[in-house]
Amino acid sequence: MKLTVRDAAQFLNVTEKTIYRWIKQGAIPAYQINEQYRFNRAELLEWATSRKISVSPEIFAEPEGNEASPSLSEALREGGIHYRVGGPDKAAVLHAAVDLMKLPEEVDREFLYQVLLAREALGSTGIGEGIAIPHVRNPIVLHLSRPMVMLCFLERPVDFGALDGQPVTALFILISPTVRAHLYLLSRLGFALRDMDFKKAILHQASRDQILDALRRVETSMGEASAAQARPQTAQSTSD
Repeated sequence: MKLTVRDAAQFLNVTEKTIYRWIKQGAIPAYQINEQYRFNRAELLEWATSRKISVSPEIFAEPEGNEASPSLSEALREGGIHYRVGGPDKAAVLHAAVDLMKLPEEVDREFLYQVLLAREALGSTGIGEGIAIPHVRNPIVLHLSRPMVMLCFLERPVDFGALDGQPVTALFILISPTVRAHLYLLSRLGFALRDMDFKKAILHQASRDQILDALRRVETSMGEASAAQARPQTAQSTSD
């Protein structure tokens, strides 16, 4: 989906003037089409997450299409939480992570690894505080029955070239059967990583149960925020 300036402003909880200022500074990924600016949803989510910019919970209120919305906690259970993933550098830990993935036999692991590596060559997916979300600008879509999010805790910190200069100790990798599922999970993960309890569980490499419990609490709050935002709209439409 190509977002307009108004969409982007609403999505990022800022004014349209701020969006235009970021465009002029070259700070935000934007495309000029027929003298109008447009934004790619995946790139905007990635950009906002890397800069810790708050995303409106409105994105969770109306999932696109008829496809059932994937649960982030279910996707994380599917992908698994892995500890002490080894490797001396970025390429090595990405290769180790791909080797650990629970993928169908027909999936080309080497191709997936090369795609992730090529994405890192374009710019770091490190979002700061020792966390990275390796994924590509064109979402990784594979022949899977369900989307999966893999969390890897590294055996030793690895330099990912993150904006804050901190080496990475935790990787989230998103793999999805559809583009919509990928974008939905990416937005939810970015939202969840702004929750102090969930982030603390990640930074302290808590147990699998503790991480999943913290994530489920965040997902509950996401649902409540979406419902609260929808209620005034319903009231207004009723009064009309």
